[in-house]
Amino acid sequence: MSGLWPGNTKCVVMLTFDLDGVSALLNRNPDAAQLPSLMSRNELGLRVGARRIIDLLDRYDIPATFFIPGYTAERNEELVREIHSRGIEIGAHGYMHEPPATLEPDEEQRVLDKAIAILQGITGDKPLGFRSPSLEASSHTLGFLSQRGFVYDSSLMGHDAPYFVDTPNGRIVEIPNDWAQGDAHYYAYSRTGGAMSTPQDVYKAWEMEFDGAYQYGSALIMNMHPHTTGRLAKMMVLEKLIRHIKGHTHVEFMRCIDVARAWTDDGMR
Repeated sequence: MSGLWPGNTKCVVMLTFDLDGVSALLNRNPDAAQLPSLMSRNELGLRVGARRIIDLLDRYDIPATFFIPGYTAERNEELVREIHSRGIEIGAHGYMHEPPATLEPDEEQRVLDKAIAILQGITGDKPLGFRSPSLEASSHTLGFLSQRGFVYDSSLMGHDAPYFVDTPNGRIVEIPNDWAQGDAHYYAYSRTGGAMSTPQDVYKAWEMEFDGAYQYGSALIMNMHPHTTGRLAKMMVLEKLIRHIKGHTHVEFMRCIDVARAWTDDGMR
């Protein structure tokens, strides 16, 4: 054992994807349903982006994790089943992409239970991982997850490797996040504001994020969206990053659930 990881492993990479579809748009503004251009941008993730990504993962034999809102899942059951059939982990991500911090505790629990039931009904497997929509967990979220048997959460930013968080219902593994390891803030653009980085700039930023994780023996936990990274130039960025990572020895790609199940106070066992 060297550092956090077993055997000769020096760094673990977890590629994760939030398959939001149009849920986030509609949650923020129900009138977005009357804006077909805006809606179509997110629909691309369902039409082509997700399958491009899972085909790329297959080509490089990479395990991964998708977080899917219940609203998206129940309207795209065939796609969800295809993702699940490829061995990709499916985690919960709210129902209509509701940030838990915006909900009263009773409502947060109802939304969580509804999301669990939908995903389990489609895949046959209960989700064991959760990511708060917009990464806005409430003070109750992790306790509600632990109470329902979730193994891990992926909403906080308190480390660059997994860690435990205590809740009133027992502790839970945190698979942490960071804005710099996602695609939304680099590529985000709308007519109401925002800036867009070039694919070359994003690649360089992500390359350095991996290089830092590798140097320090930590983890690279990527948070991407099929409606963003599933676009053409962005797919090239992801593939180039995968090739860069695979050019290093003692690196393992893993699903979040597999890391979380094996996590201990002394790292992964």
